[in-house]
Parts: sequence; structure tokens; C-alpha cells
Amino acid sequence: MIRHRPTGSGHPYSVDTEQRWPVVPEAGSTATLGLRADAGVVAVACTLEWRPDEDTGASPETVELSLERVATTSRGRVTDGGHLASAAARLARSTGGWQTRTPELRFGGTYRYRFTATREDGRTERTRWFEFRAAQWRPDTDAHPRLIPGATEVLHDGRRAWRVRFALPLAAGEHVTGFGERYDAVDQTGLMLDSVVFEQYKSQGAERKTYLPMPFAHVVGGDGWGFHVDTTRRVWFDVGASDSSRIVIEAETDAAGTVPLRIFDGTPTEVLTQFLDGVGRASELPSWVFRLWASGNEWNTQAEVMRQMDLHREHDIPVGSVVIEAWSDESTFTAFRDAQYEVSGDGAPHRLSDFTFPEDGSWPDPKGMADELHRRDIRLHLWQIPLIKMRPHPAGQVAADAQAAIREDVLIREPDPRGGTRPYRNRGWWFPLALMPDLTDERAARWWTEKRRYLVEEIGVDGFKTDGGEHAWGSELVYLDGRRGDEKNNTFPVAYAKAYGDLLRSAGKAPVTFSRAGFTGSQAHGAFWAGDENSTWEAFRWSMNAGLTAAASGIVYWGWDIAGFSGEIPPAELYIRATQASAFVPIMQYHSEFNHHRTPSRDRTPWNIAERTGDERVLPLFRRYATLRERLVPYLERSAAAAIATDRPLMRPLFFEWPADPAVWDAPTEWLLGDDVLVAPVLDEGATEWSVYLPELREDERTNGWTDAWTGERVEGGRTVTVPTPIDRIPVFVRGESVAGLLELFRE
Repeated sequence: MIRHRPTGSGHPYSVDTEQRWPVVPEAGSTATLGLRADAGVVAVACTLEWRPDEDTGASPETVELSLERVATTSRGRVTDGGHLASAAARLARSTGGWQTRTPELRFGGTYRYRFTATREDGRTERTRWFEFRAAQWRPDTDAHPRLIPGATEVLHDGRRAWRVRFALPLAAGEHVTGFGERYDAVDQTGLMLDSVVFEQYKSQGAERKTYLPMPFAHVVGGDGWGFHVDTTRRVWFDVGASDSSRIVIEAETDAAGTVPLRIFDGTPTEVLTQFLDGVGRASELPSWVFRLWASGNEWNTQAEVMRQMDLHREHDIPVGSVVIEAWSDESTFTAFRDAQYEVSGDGAPHRLSDFTFPEDGSWPDPKGMADELHRRDIRLHLWQIPLIKMRPHPAGQVAADAQAAIREDVLIREPDPRGGTRPYRNRGWWFPLALMPDLTDERAARWWTEKRRYLVEEIGVDGFKTDGGEHAWGSELVYLDGRRGDEKNNTFPVAYAKAYGDLLRSAGKAPVTFSRAGFTGSQAHGAFWAGDENSTWEAFRWSMNAGLTAAASGIVYWGWDIAGFSGEIPPAELYIRATQASAFVPIMQYHSEFNHHRTPSRDRTPWNIAERTGDERVLPLFRRYATLRERLVPYLERSAAAAIATDRPLMRPLFFEWPADPAVWDAPTEWLLGDDVLVAPVLDEGATEWSVYLPELREDERTNGWTDAWTGERVEGGRTVTVPTPIDRIPVFVRGESVAGLLELFRE
């Protein structure tokens, strides 16, 4: 076996051994050409032909290049490496990498190349021919009056454009923020980043990658403005990192080299309004979404789910939603585990009457469970993944579904070696080689969601956790409308949440989806959580950044896994501080990762944290804040409606209200919850006091000033105060004339 894949796996942050890099090399530079081969290959050569364009007058040339063995990398992982001796041994006995570098590349022609591998027995094997053209940056017209003159360039290979680069002015004292959900910092000034949907499992802040990017930003602190690079392709931003006086933007383009740029003037709210007018804004979700959400990946039986709900009642901790992740057969993701039914050979949807649920099975009565949860005023959400699982080899209903998906032509496709296309096989780490429905196509989306209709209409499911929307890798993927992955991959998670929201709406229910991934346009589709994270103080801080930048980008309904979901349980102090902060974000929920049912349990329930840590403060304090959250629901409902009507975020960064106040950037993780509640979470271990910046209020609000929600003490704005933060208290202040009604909510 020998394989060359010119554009690689599509991993946006890694170069694979068997690809060409750069994919579009620049004239005057060189390119790496790589191959993967089985252990029987002992030598590889590459024939590289240069065919100049007719108008150049140059002569064709051919050069033979020898490849050398290299460590094999694929999808961001090194498969050969470590100590040199052991790496050499692995290279000798397993699939290996081979690479060479081209001579300096020229503009004005086409390069054609193929590989010839020689085996131990002398036999040879060749790949097909591959082509590319070297491109060069050349000046282009400044198509927008706000662009810095003379800074616009296009990367062109003589036949088509590939990228465009331009610059916007950045004045001293201006701060740039937004860009979708960003974990590392609220203020991205002085940094570089990009916008590509990516599954970064944990440490998103350190890696500076995100599930939910948007090529949109606010520029705050000067005259007030913002911008949206109105494309679904990848965009890179240099936000004053290389030159503090400019924002340099580089974007992938269509062949013509066009990228629409929208400039918005005004306050942050006015900028956000103009942005949302073009991409869509949230619709109101029912008030029950503001109650506590409970989840654990090991709650994988009806008995366990109900046991956990009973424990909520036993410990007097109110709960409004339960998310069941491990409910399905882990194959179709449409049938409850242990359910008995006849395979639908044509892939047609099942109805509830088609299933029998064994009394001794994991889910003996799903509808009865849903009905009982509803009697307790608890909503039910089921986990989903937008893939048809193909490993291990599919059988039964999933095999029929796969065959039907191919027959009905509802799948994303990829080029095959013969010049046609074949179904795309997932290249990500999760559910590798799975098939992927094209949920950006309405017909395909209906085909997919109809299989889940009985869950909504007959079982009584209230919403879906629409997980894993990041699996479309590769610029060469082919969607049902004919467009390619470079243009469509970022849009997939938007369409994914929309498809499930449409299913819920069609059944007369609110479109409550709970997504991790998204892009521009996701604002209109359900709720979001910050994804997979460890239980650390650092991850806590990153998650607060994520919520605030998502809010600045128009996401209204947002939450995170209280104190992280992965690894060993959080210490009691972290769990309590994270619970306090979560009581004041739009979605309050806890969740825990699968741990193979090992003991002791790693569930993030307050009773498990209390038992494991031995800290008797955990349960009463969690109860206190969950109960406070219940009292806040009417305020949150009103505030969410106002946020959607006015585009002033529900979880509102301070710069939205005080854009001219430079001091708000010294308190980037404070926020207003609605109009009237200022929240300053305690983000450091062992803190017994916390500095809180209280901005200057309007003249008509100054009589009442800011009021400490816990003590009733009134404080003037326009200054930083230090407040005591015993373990039972998060700094919260109420604004101006709103004191009377809101302070009552903080009284037990």
C-alpha cells in the first residue's frame, strides 16, 4: 500500500506525512511531498514535471526526487517517534512515512508529480499523477474605504485566487473582542487567531482553539466599530500582534478572490445588532431552560437516572432538566439499548409501537420514565451524534441505515482515486470512518431527523444534546449542493442544531438543542455549552472567557460543565466557586465524563462531591445556589426576552454598557446578568477577598448606586472595591433603582 493525499486529512492545525505542504505553495519557496507506505516498501522516488504556461516561453522540465523515511504523523498525532532506536524499529516493521522537498518553485505553470515505490522483492508500485500551481502574492485593489491603503494582496496562481489579505486600522487604546467563543482571553488585542470549527478536547484556552468560532469582532475603546468577514471559509487574524497599529486579516477565497467585508459603526450593542440583522438572532426558549440541568455519562440505565433524580429530591436540590447521554444502543443512536424490534430493511423510521422493552433491560419503560420526569417538572434531553457508526462492521439496523443513506444520497462525499466521489468517512478521532449525513441539505436533514421523531412525539423527549458537530474534515469534501468542504464544513454544526430544532418545532415543542460546536448563524439555534474540560481553576477561568466572548458574538443561551467534567473530581472549593458562578450564567448544568463505572465515582453530583471530598459545606451551598437559581428564573426569563429584543447580551461583558471606560478591561471576567445584576466570580484558589470593579452609573442611577446583594451595603460606582469572599459568597451587586425587587431574591 502506498498513499499520497495532497490536502491531507483536513486537520486544520496539523500537517500529515502523506500530504503536500503547503497545499498551495508560494513561488520562490519549496514544498514538501509526502507518502505513506507499508513495511514492504524499501525505497520511494518522485517524478516532478514542470509544464510552463504557453505565454511564458519557458521549457518543460522533469526532475527525479528521492524520498527519505520520516516519522509518520496523521491527524495531529505522531505514530512513530520517541527514542531514536525504538522509532527506527517501528519504522522498519510498520506503515512508514516518506518525504522529499521540491526545488524552488516557479510561477506561471503547472507542476505534475507522482510517486514510485520499490518493494523488497524488486516490484514497483505507482500512484496516479497529481497537480498544483505555485502562487504568488500580488497587489489588489482596496475594495473598502476603511482598509489601510496599499495593504490588500491576493494569493493567485495565474488561474485562480486562493487567499486575500488586507488590513484595518487599530488605534491606541482600542480593544478587539468577540470572534465567537474564545477561551484564552476576552480581549484578543495583540494576539493571532483563526476561525475554523475544531474539536479541541480539553485545554482550549492553552491551545487557543475553539468549537464555536466566528469571523466577527468588536473594536471597543475609540469611536466604536466592528467587522464581519462574511465568509464561511477559514479566516486568520493578526490583531495587532505583528504591528500594533493594524488588524491584518487573511481569508481563503473563491476562485475570483472575493471576500465580503462588513463594517459596523456604533456602540457594542449597535455593532451586534447590525451583525445579527445579517446572520440571525436567538428565539426565546421556555423558562425551564434556566433551571438546573443534571447529567452524568454513567447514568446509563433507567434505574440509575431515576435514582439520581430521587437523590435530587432527597437532598432538596431542585432540578429542571436531565440529559441522558448513554441511552442508546451506541449503534443507531435512535433505539434505546436492549430494545427489541424488527430491522427496517429500507431504513424507514420506527414508531414506538415497533419496540419491545424487556423488563430486565436497561430501559424497561422509556415513555413511563419520561412521564414520571414530567410529573416531577423535569425535562428530558437525549444525546445525539451526526454520524452513522461503521466500526465495528455494522450489522442489523445500522447496516440497513448505512445502505439506505448511500441509496438515498443523503451523505457528504469525498473524491475517490478514479475521479469520482464516494461517501466521506469520518477522519476525526471520535467514531472513525463513520458516514456523515449532509444536514446542510433539507431533504437529507429530514431523512435523518424522521428516525428520531418517535422519541419526541411518543416518548416525550423535550430536547437534544447535539454533540460532535466538528467531524467534517477536508477542503475537498463534496456536499449535496455541490459546494466543497472549504466553504461548507464550518456551516455543518449550524445546520445540525437547526435540523433538530426543526424536528422539535414540527412536534409542537420548543427548539431546545444543546450544542458544543457552531459558527456564524448559530445564534438562532438553541443553547450551547463550552465543551469538554478538566476540573481545574485554569479551566474555570477559560470557561468564563468563553461565555463572555460567545455572548459578545450574539449567543444568548450558554453554559458550561460546572467545575469541569473530566478526570478526577474537582476539589470542594473549586466545585463551590464554580457552582456560584454557574448560578449567574444563562444555563446552569453539571456533567461528568464516562469512567468505566470504576469506584470511587467521578460523578459531579453535589452529593458525590460532598462524599468524596468529605467537605460538609458542599451540599448545603449547592442547595443554596440551586434554590437561588430557581428564584432567579422569572428575572432570567424577562432578561432573555429583553436581550433578544435589544441585542444587549444576557451574560453581558461590562464593555457593552461602558465602552468608553478603560477600567472595564481590568475586570474582563465580570459581567452583568441582564440589566441589573453585576457578577464577579471568584476564580482563584484560596481567595478570601476579591477586587470588584463597579463602573460609574448614569446620573439618574447614582442615588441608589450599587448595592451588595448579600449585605445590602450601598457603594458608589466608578471605582474598584475589595469585598470579603467567604466560601459561601460570590460578589454580586445590584444596580441602581432595581434594588428593591432583586434583593429579596437573595434572602433565604
